[in-house]
Amino acid sequence: MEDATSKTDFFVVKALEDGVHVIGLTRGTETRFHHSEKLDKGEVMIAQFTEHTSAIKVRGKAFIQTSHGELSNE
Repeated sequence: MEDATSKTDFFVVKALEDGVHVIGLTRGTETRFHHSEKLDKGEVMIAQFTEHTSAIKVRGKAFIQTSHGELSNE
């Protein structure tokens, strides 16, 4: 039997500068911040959406890769 996370796509965030913040936002009637990671240049974070995380916010210059495509933010 598969658990709920085994069907969830992963996403990758690679910091292109020091101090990139990756912030997880909750599911539910009120969206709230629930987790934050700070990445320095060259660091990579591999993560996935879960029953608690419905969205992420990325602050700072980063390369983001998902099953839907790739993008960089400025």
